Amino acid sequence: MDTCNKSILPDTLRMVAWEVTRSCNLACVHCRAASVCGPYAGELTTDEGKKLLDDIASFSNPVIILTGGEPLLRPDIYELAAYGDKKGLRMVLATNATLVTEAIARKMLEAGIKRVSVSIDGLDAESHDRFRGVPGAFDGSMAGIAAMRKAGMEFQINTTITQANLAQIEGILELALRLGAAAHHIFLLVPTGRGKDLADQEITPGDYEKTLHWFSEKSRTCPIQLKATCAPHYYRIFHQGKKQASAASTAGGHGHPFHTMTRGCMGGSSFCFISHTGQVQPCGYLELDCGQVKEKAFAEIWKNSEIFRNLRDLQQFKGKCGRCEFIRVCGGCRARAYETTGDYLAEEPFCIYEPKHGRDRS
Repeated sequence: MDTCNKSILPDTLRMVAWEVTRSCNLACVHCRAASVCGPYAGELTTDEGKKLLDDIASFSNPVIILTGGEPLLRPDIYELAAYGDKKGLRMVLATNATLVTEAIARKMLEAGIKRVSVSIDGLDAESHDRFRGVPGAFDGSMAGIAAMRKAGMEFQINTTITQANLAQIEGILELALRLGAAAHHIFLLVPTGRGKDLADQEITPGDYEKTLHWFSEKSRTCPIQLKATCAPHYYRIFHQGKKQASAASTAGGHGHPFHTMTRGCMGGSSFCFISHTGQVQPCGYLELDCGQVKEKAFAEIWKNSEIFRNLRDLQQFKGKCGRCEFIRVCGGCRARAYETTGDYLAEEPFCIYEPKHGRDRS
């Protein structure tokens, strides 16, 4: 990797999301997976999963997100988490929390899981359950969160923003604070998988911009960490207001120091997704085959995948993304570009910002 070339992003792996199973007890309308129940053919075995963790730890020390589906439906989930923890990897888990009891929360702690994320997409049972596809999901998640809090398991709240809950987002943040969450992460809908049926529920580019400006303002004084995911424009907005943010951060905000160490779209440069069958992808929403861990060492895939190399080479980006002065901190949503144009290097279709200089690379 040419670290002297400013157009080439470093390939330091900071985070891996591993879809340990596609099995799930819910039927969320936005989910990249297409089915509810399992098991599914081809899921990595326990030994294959441990080999994957060995390979990752051999050259990097990223956060490992155990995700799904519902990872708690995988019988060896605690064994895998404990194995990764012993390798020195920071193990975290993404769950809908409906299966979590105080005993399960303690088992997660014993296995070395450091944080759990719980998706809450509505302020009440009616709105959340409609999104999650199963009656009782909201109450189940609230019970699971209460159990984790009692056991001392750190958790964060994740929220996917659509037209259906846009008006509730500030209330959901307040709910996260009341519940005792360590962080609130918002996700902007990317219409892939079953989420294609929600394409008409995407918020408008104008509302997208307005929401991210609001979130940036909140992060200056909010007592918990706020992070925007699948919303790379946020980092452009943050850097546009960096001077004001720097002054305000001394007043107790928790978001900004974190944001100075990351960028918008991390896919292929510091983050990747591994499917339940072992396919390595830039992210869960960008289903491009960058390599199969059953056929090739993960380290080799990460370092040498042509797709990953393209994503690290900012000169490859096209349209206004290619000439934008914020390309290093934003990068545009590559999954949304691919879904819209068929080209993962095309310009981000939902960005309303007009770059100040340069030419399109179309």
